[in-house]
Amino acid sequence: MKTALLNLFITTGLALSTTSATATTLDTVRENGRLVCGVSQGNPGFSNPDSKGVWIGFDVDYCRAVAAAIFGDPQAVIFRPLSSPERFTALQSGEIDLLSRTTTWTMSRDTALGANFVGVMYYDGQAMMVRKDLGVKSALELSNATICSATGTTTELNVADFFRLNNMPYELVAFEKNDEVTQAYDAGRCDVYTTDASGLAANRQKLTDPQAHVILPEIISKEPLGPVVRQGDDQWFNIARWVLNALINAEELGVTRANVDEMKSTGNPAIRRLLGMEGAFGDAIGLDNAWAYNVIRHVGNYGEIFNRNVGPDTPLGVSRGLNALWTDGGLIYAPPIR
Repeated sequence: MKTALLNLFITTGLALSTTSATATTLDTVRENGRLVCGVSQGNPGFSNPDSKGVWIGFDVDYCRAVAAAIFGDPQAVIFRPLSSPERFTALQSGEIDLLSRTTTWTMSRDTALGANFVGVMYYDGQAMMVRKDLGVKSALELSNATICSATGTTTELNVADFFRLNNMPYELVAFEKNDEVTQAYDAGRCDVYTTDASGLAANRQKLTDPQAHVILPEIISKEPLGPVVRQGDDQWFNIARWVLNALINAEELGVTRANVDEMKSTGNPAIRRLLGMEGAFGDAIGLDNAWAYNVIRHVGNYGEIFNRNVGPDTPLGVSRGLNALWTDGGLIYAPPIR
């Protein structure tokens, strides 16, 4: 059996994890003294180094939230920039502990890659961007267009489905790295830039003249984006899932980074459970009872993370839309801590 497993890893090109068979991911992370989180190679608003080389963004803040839950320190994390084709191999091999990289939850990824999606952190959909002077108002006008895309993503498959469904020929120009796609489009190598709508909003900021480009109205796919962990470690899966749920529940309950200490004295039982003042919910996931309190104190709630990274007052200018709380007409909803 061991020989067969080794041969499987050799033939698929995957490296065996250095983590021992008996050690959990949490054990390994604690032993290393930091979380290793896989992120993009540069996607403004989601995961991107700032002018000082500090990683910031929506996906980055989730990684910091997990580090805060484990260590009480949001800085106890190393960010590993990965291309789309690299990301699942890095997760499978143990190179990273967690993947937080605008990754779409699909059936094949959830069943065939040894990966577990812990939830949806951002509801997105694929769109297309063109130059305004092209005069195109709809994606249905793109017959015979040349399209720039990233390889190793759901983007290529969605393009194929859309153009096939609408009987339109097209030419795809694919690149491994996100910045290569952006540069090729900016240089005029293709008529269309396609990726998730949030990614288009982010990468439009990198173009020579961002205002000269428009994102077309059609959303051609469902792209539920969320963090990913390896299969086979339920404790780690639960930690990753409940950090996300805590961020969402905190927003719904009105608990923020600014008022979290004040909220510890509330009589609201749901808030008291969230902040570890009642019950022993940390025990269930191998953490102390202050895990969610530390997440919120250091990183804030879901709405705070959204607004400071991609919200209306940022360069991306994204409205909450589907990513509003369910109480505000959106899809963001989390099971209760109880």
